[in-house]
Amino acid sequence: MQSITSPSGLTEVLADRRPRRFPPERARQHGFLPGQRREGREPLRVAMLAPPWISVPPPGYGGVESVVSVLTEALVRRGNEVTLFCAPGSLSGAQVVTLLDAPHPDEIERSLYEVDHVAGAFAAIDQARGSGQFDVVHDHCGFTALGMADRLTTPLVHTLHGQFTSATSAFYSRHESKATLVAISHAQRAMAPDGLDDVAVIPNPIDVQGWPMQERKEDYLLWIGRMTVEKGPHRAIAAARAAGVPLVLAGVIQPGQQAFFDRHVAPHIDGDRVRFLGEIGGSFKQSVFAGARALLVPISWEEPFGMVMVEALACGTPVIAFPAGAASELVVDGRTGFLVKDESAMAAAVERLGSIAARDCRAWVAKHCDVDVVAGAYESVYIAAARPREETMALV
Repeated sequence: MQSITSPSGLTEVLADRRPRRFPPERARQHGFLPGQRREGREPLRVAMLAPPWISVPPPGYGGVESVVSVLTEALVRRGNEVTLFCAPGSLSGAQVVTLLDAPHPDEIERSLYEVDHVAGAFAAIDQARGSGQFDVVHDHCGFTALGMADRLTTPLVHTLHGQFTSATSAFYSRHESKATLVAISHAQRAMAPDGLDDVAVIPNPIDVQGWPMQERKEDYLLWIGRMTVEKGPHRAIAAARAAGVPLVLAGVIQPGQQAFFDRHVAPHIDGDRVRFLGEIGGSFKQSVFAGARALLVPISWEEPFGMVMVEALACGTPVIAFPAGAASELVVDGRTGFLVKDESAMAAAVERLGSIAARDCRAWVAKHCDVDVVAGAYESVYIAAARPREETMALV
């Protein structure tokens, strides 16, 4: 893997791109050999545009960056030629191109860095010629790339990672025609403004084989996420207390969240009935997911997806959630967990966890969200997005 720190000289590198290779044993887990092309077509040439805030994969918290990392590696394993435009410090089997001097994890959504990042990527993509030309750009940034997509000669696919608000709905109503949009859940698509009818739904991916499955659970419940009222750590504490089961809390305290944590969470942490691990990652995070009796998701907002639910299910850990946002799609009531209305019902559901089989949880997420399934769905979207340009070029 070659890393490029600026778009200068990129044209020559892109003209000689080749699929990166992975260890054969890793590829065989997904049913194909490294660099193997899907039968019946040439490799897709994809410019993957990650946000500029956090490196890929993220060292700790980083939902979008995790999605980009997992999807990118799968696309490369499937024989596609992927160039990843991302924050400095990123690692990938794809061609890595970093455009800024440093990542900006504490300045997320600052337009200065997003615009600088996207402008550099667009310049490099437009410079690519001949065999280095891209078939499609897959954008995971906030709004800049979509807003300027009609200035780009390459078709753009934009994944909707956020919640629709009055402001974002107005933005998408004005700019949706410039790209192919993909929602990450039916709940998210249902919140879209009028006119956004032709939007595919593809869930966020997880590499199921990379997560440990544990059938014998330990005696604790788990909550993991950002320390905000909408994520409900205080409600998870109340539910676990009512159920009489210890609770493990894990997650990042981001700027502006300390006051909520100090008032509603910290007073309950005793190191016994309620433990707080802070931000966790890697194999330790996976072991915490795998050992829990259940993941509690007492959210009070229309969450577009909820990656923690998918991660728990991959480990064979049931999910007990409030039916808000995508939770009702990711939790099959009575099979992979329970959908409940409040903290009391959440506590009562803990007593019914014995009816949920760990293997059923993992099997469901493997069928619907495994990265190879998701990568295949995105390949179809890429092909459809690129087709109008190919047909137009054939007529010239």
